[in-house]
Amino acid sequence: MAGYRADRMSEDIKREIASIVRELKDPRVSGKMLTVVHVDVTHDLSYAKVYVSALDGLESAKEAVKGLSAATGLIRREVTNRLHLRVAPEIKFIADDSVEHSFEIFKKLEKSNRNDD
Repeated sequence: MAGYRADRMSEDIKREIASIVRELKDPRVSGKMLTVVHVDVTHDLSYAKVYVSALDGLESAKEAVKGLSAATGLIRREVTNRLHLRVAPEIKFIADDSVEHSFEIFKKLEKSNRNDD
């Protein structure tokens, strides 16, 4: 049952962080098309790894992670308040290039489909 709870909280935290990111005013974060790809939460809910990707590429995601890391205190407080948690999980942001990689695959498939016609 503990695994189910961690999975559910992972999705809840992902949803709330995505909402909070849209509200941030930091120029390293606000001007970018960011996606919260995945959240890994420990079973005791004390730590959360948040994987963030940007449409602009990995370098843009790394810059956004710097901005998100600077706002970690605010994000932790908001997540804790919105989800009514007793203990705020420690949040670590990690840049991820999965959206960029998926977009490249999509382009190759689209090009392949055009060549088949």
